[in-house]
Amino acid sequence: MKNQYRLAITAVMVATLAGCSGGAERRRQANQDFNYLDTKPLQSWNVPAGAQLSQVDDYRIPAQSYPGALGREVDIRPPQQVLTLIPGTRVINDTQGVTLVLAKPADQIKLWRMTQNILTERNVPLLSQSADVIETDWVSWEQGDEDVVVSSRYRIEKSVVNNQPTYRIILTDWREGGTDVPVSASNKERYSILMTNLMMARYDLQERELARQRAQELVKQIPISMGKDRSGLPVIIARAPYNVFWERLPDLLTQLGFTVEGRNRSQGIVEVEFRAPDDEFWTELGTKPIQLNNRSYRLQLGDLGNRTSINVTNPDGKPVTEAALESLAPVFAAAVERDNQTDG
Repeated sequence: MKNQYRLAITAVMVATLAGCSGGAERRRQANQDFNYLDTKPLQSWNVPAGAQLSQVDDYRIPAQSYPGALGREVDIRPPQQVLTLIPGTRVINDTQGVTLVLAKPADQIKLWRMTQNILTERNVPLLSQSADVIETDWVSWEQGDEDVVVSSRYRIEKSVVNNQPTYRIILTDWREGGTDVPVSASNKERYSILMTNLMMARYDLQERELARQRAQELVKQIPISMGKDRSGLPVIIARAPYNVFWERLPDLLTQLGFTVEGRNRSQGIVEVEFRAPDDEFWTELGTKPIQLNNRSYRLQLGDLGNRTSINVTNPDGKPVTEAALESLAPVFAAAVERDNQTDG
């Protein structure tokens, strides 16, 4: 097994300075000279004989050592920030790494299992693994703002602190261009957060997929019938929340001869093109044909709380006839029922 593994990080990279040009050095360093480093040290003031020195201490700089980077060593890249994609999570950053204090034990269980799966799927080499601790071998990062390929080792652990489940990522070792070097505080922070964000992004993607699957299960039980909107106008009513019905609608439309041309979830708009299926299709579905011409239409969805309204207009914004809506409602209902029988 290779002793290094390169992780794809483009999905969660924090934005770099778009105004900078040039190589990695340009992205890390201030675009100025460093002549101030050549400034001569301060010297004691020589007071002429017989003169009396008069001074105030308001602006005196204490004589002591001030640790920190200077000149080209100063990293101007914006700091990384942990993506808090798990609801209720509290983030603690320290000099060693990142700790996520999770709201529920179930979140910790899912995050830990997902971490194990990612490391296995991507063949990330491990030094050791136990029920609560994982130590990785070298993980390599190819970054546009680094002069060389950098690599890091991690200790990932879960525990319970003050009755709260935690998940912690610690960067333990550092390499630059294949050479072991001491890790700086800024790199330890940056790449601990980067690894944490990779895990958080995958967790969020996994949860979204589960939510989509749950929505599909819920929508199978949706009654669809004719009703009226808040203005008293006829509309199709799907007895399901807006976000649930929105996920399922494109598949229903595709089954019934509609081609989805575009969608805008925030506005509740679905642009479609209709081409009527043949008579055999309607016989098999057990409904009468939809009373719509072969042309473009716009579906307008409305959020009614635990229900969703559906109206249909032509491209000019004119509503279709009530008879056309009434022909569409039982077809939607029949398509949902057919899906239930197929999946069952």
